[in-house]
Amino acid sequence: MPQTGEILHDRYQLKEKLGQNASRQTWLAADLGINPPEPVIVKLLALSPQMQWDGYKLFEREAQVLQNLNHPRIPKYRDYFAIESQLQERSPWFGLVQNYILGVSLQQLLDEGKHFTQEQVIEIARDVLKILVYLHELNPPVLHRDIKPSNLIWGEDRQVYLVDFGAVQDQAAVEGATFTVVGTYGYVPMEQFGGRAVPASDLYALGATLIHLITGVAPAELPTCDLRLQFADRVAIDQGLVNWIGKLTEPALYERISTARQALRTLENRHTLTPPVTSHKPTGSRIQLNKSSSQLEIKIPRRGLQALSTLYLLGSSAGILFQLPSLLKPHADVFTYLFGGLMLLVLIILLLPAFIETDLSFNREYLKISWKLFGLCYWRRRVHISKISRIYEQEAKGSKGVTIQVGAKKYTSNPLSEVERLWIIQEVRDWLGIKTMKRIKAVPKVAYTTP
Repeated sequence: MPQTGEILHDRYQLKEKLGQNASRQTWLAADLGINPPEPVIVKLLALSPQMQWDGYKLFEREAQVLQNLNHPRIPKYRDYFAIESQLQERSPWFGLVQNYILGVSLQQLLDEGKHFTQEQVIEIARDVLKILVYLHELNPPVLHRDIKPSNLIWGEDRQVYLVDFGAVQDQAAVEGATFTVVGTYGYVPMEQFGGRAVPASDLYALGATLIHLITGVAPAELPTCDLRLQFADRVAIDQGLVNWIGKLTEPALYERISTARQALRTLENRHTLTPPVTSHKPTGSRIQLNKSSSQLEIKIPRRGLQALSTLYLLGSSAGILFQLPSLLKPHADVFTYLFGGLMLLVLIILLLPAFIETDLSFNREYLKISWKLFGLCYWRRRVHISKISRIYEQEAKGSKGVTIQVGAKKYTSNPLSEVERLWIIQEVRDWLGIKTMKRIKAVPKVAYTTP
């Protein structure tokens, strides 16, 4: 096991261990081959029987790719070497040497409680996108596959550097080959789980990183709706930036910004990313709808006097029915009471829905549904919005309302006109940021190989 002060490869003196896992270590070292000695980063990999072969392949690939990179915001490759052990019990080690960047990782700043402003987040996004433009436009494209706050260094020159290429992929080299799932939970898009990482996969990781910076909450701890990270209610930034980050973190590749150059261009023109167009409130509707980026309130009032047509029809029918007992003497009085009681019951059942109000209250985590009769709440439910599977029109008791399906349960509003139903369904879908109310599934948990 390498020790502080030890000189490796007759040149690199280990100064401080910066991190380690079962088979890897990262050291701050001094390059004694230069006068005066310069600080460098030395990454070491132990070739032991316990180490999976994929770990060595990733380490070797990192060294090969770094040799061909030349960008001022990527630590420069300096050396690659092997250390053959003189001791039988000590495993051989491989070493990778890079320039040392004086600064602090964004993760360290988050851990210290730093609050990133909108301007800082935009500058960080610009810096990282410029690096990704370089990487993705190489031939073949180079994918980082593990962008996250701990792999972004805020240098003393106030520039952002991208480090740790341990998960790097030469895209052309993996066509039709086996793969290892790499990355960090919360920052990895769905296509990367299946070994189909593309340049837009790095954009997703950048978007998730920016969300972490502006909310202070790791993406894995945020609620999701239709696999989209829900963060807008936690931030106080302009809507254009919210929409732009949302386009970076679209779960579906076809809806995500596809290239770093396009993302950079769109960032500068983010005011053009307007929220989805919603339909207008139907003329004459008494429904009250209020919305903001963090809340959607819908109050569907009782029909009240609009139910008089039902009452008139019922009264006409009742008049005919009440004449029947007179034809059935001598038991007319008994039938009169029975029919009277029955008609009163039917009257109550038919008219009560006309006095029911439905309140829908969405925030970015929960939906609260309340039903009121004559202004008094008689039933209330609260469900997590990630559990919503469908929102649609459904007929109930001869009239149609808006139905929200949560698992096997369905919650239906009081009756609405067709234009009102379509309006409310569209407003809810737009506010939740989904085009269709498909089954909302949780992100599957998988095992990761951490380089």
